[in-house]
Amino acid sequence: MTYALAIHGGAGDLPILSSRDEREEYAQSLSAALDIGRGLLQQGGRSLDAVEAVIRALEDDPKFNAGRGSTLNYAGQHELDASIMDGRTGSCGAVAAIRSVRHPISAARGVLEESPHILLSGQGADDFAKEMGLELVEDGFFRTQRCVDTWQRALGRAQAAEKDVEKDHFVTVGCVALDEDENLAAGTSTGGMLLKRHGRIGDSPLIGAGTFADNRTCAVSCTGIGERFIESCIAFDVSALMRYRAWTLDQSVQHIFEHTLPDRSGGLIAVGHDGSLALRFNTRGMYRGAANSKSVCREGQCGWARPK
Repeated sequence: MTYALAIHGGAGDLPILSSRDEREEYAQSLSAALDIGRGLLQQGGRSLDAVEAVIRALEDDPKFNAGRGSTLNYAGQHELDASIMDGRTGSCGAVAAIRSVRHPISAARGVLEESPHILLSGQGADDFAKEMGLELVEDGFFRTQRCVDTWQRALGRAQAAEKDVEKDHFVTVGCVALDEDENLAAGTSTGGMLLKRHGRIGDSPLIGAGTFADNRTCAVSCTGIGERFIESCIAFDVSALMRYRAWTLDQSVQHIFEHTLPDRSGGLIAVGHDGSLALRFNTRGMYRGAANSKSVCREGQCGWARPK
């Protein structure tokens, strides 16, 4: 096994509620992003570069809740989060509640490589990205008609107390990768929970909760109700079970879904130091895809619904 990677486009009800044509559009987007990562890794590229490149592509796709296409908070504003971690060194970087950076994942990598800090938030993170020379955009860049329509419907239901916001779908994006030098990396990017309070931060920018990578064990990216993943440090827990109990990746992920993560909380993708892959969720669906140097998965795991 010379390389392996997995990607997700979020977990929740959306994969089930979408039409067949919509699901095919999501599958095509995931396949294209997967090919970007595969191309880099096949040419001997670093796992960290592959993770950033894949997530940048998904951030530019308005179908996903990351970058362009991000959901709106209760006040109708965009607040974007992202994180990235290098399993070789343990270095990590993250940004939270940023509003003007086209690619939040690149801002997170900038924090990793060019800052003594790990997490920058709000205006400070936007200012840092500007100093780094990253591409900045106006708020309207992130605002799509689909997001506005979804926000208006959800706001009406919330005000009428007809629906719990947590039960909406979550289309966060993430990528995990193992390169030919046996180095792992993980990254996650999101617009956050629909109708979240201004300033709310979920698991995506929190190392150990939504993102984690360690060459001794695995790389993990999570998606779902962030509060549930934060409570149990889910991404780190996968790694910890492998390291301290000497479990396989599959055993560790299975334990978390059976004993730790509440039902309908979300899902995760992970790649082990040995190239093993895990893509699991406890919602009605999760957009996902995986590939390695031996095969490309375009059906079955590379889909949207819970396997039979």
